[in-house]
Amino acid sequence: MIDTLDVGERTTRVAVMNYASTVKVEFPLRTYFDKASMKEAISHIQPLSAGTMTGLAIQTAMDEVFTEEMGTRPANFNIPKVVIVVTDGRPQDQVQDVAASARTAGIEIYAVGVDRADMQSLRVMASEPLDEHVFYVETYGVIEKLTSKFRETFCAANTCALGTHDCEQVCVSNGGSYLCDCFEGYTLNPDKRTCSVVDVCAPGKHECDQICVSNNGSYVCECYEGYTLNPDKKTCSAMDLCAPGRHDCAQVCRQTDGSYSCDCFEGFTLNPDKKTCSGRTWSRKYCVQLKSNNSSKSG
Repeated sequence: MIDTLDVGERTTRVAVMNYASTVKVEFPLRTYFDKASMKEAISHIQPLSAGTMTGLAIQTAMDEVFTEEMGTRPANFNIPKVVIVVTDGRPQDQVQDVAASARTAGIEIYAVGVDRADMQSLRVMASEPLDEHVFYVETYGVIEKLTSKFRETFCAANTCALGTHDCEQVCVSNGGSYLCDCFEGYTLNPDKRTCSVVDVCAPGKHECDQICVSNNGSYVCECYEGYTLNPDKKTCSAMDLCAPGRHDCAQVCRQTDGSYSCDCFEGFTLNPDKKTCSGRTWSRKYCVQLKSNNSSKSG
């Protein structure tokens, strides 16, 4: 089945669930985007214990697989959601209601019965038309016989195949047609085909504390001179500009709002270069009067 799909992050995404009396999501839609890795992971899957809780498996698919967190594309992309149930037994729980809920939620259900599978329950859970959604094989070993049938029904013409569309960046299949979309950080132009870089540094579009630098559709934060970027890569803190080795003041460094200025110790004056200091020159005049009985001198 995987070999018939155009597997990729922007084409067909695949998740695999394993179920018996319990359900296990072996890997979600967001895990593998190439066929080789996906098939290697599948080759290591071990069967679960006995039981056939098909209804629980379909419910788990809705709750834990078809979510954006697990790799489902946003609803506005209109990408089909498909479940292929492969079973060789009769469901031990109710499947009719949960399958109906899944179909109402836009999930297309294919049912593949193997060996002693209960065909009636397959018809209850599958989407219409039933002759295109219900299949049967004698053993798992010959399940590849269904490949051609899936190609005809499940794998419809790929309108986004290379060379069949005129989207500049992303092509999204849409019910036999297609829509164009753009990578993150770009926006679709009015022609609905080409894309332009979003001004990610416009006010309100970024989380930078001081400086936003656009970077190929994304952005990075920077800080003003005298500040350093915090570990959160968004906010800034003032650096200690007066720490040893960070300034060129000869005597005293005084930090002021992300910058610094130089000053001097008492008794010194700042030179015109605003960095070095010179000692002050003191000058005093003394007047001494000497007196004697006969004369007076001053000097």
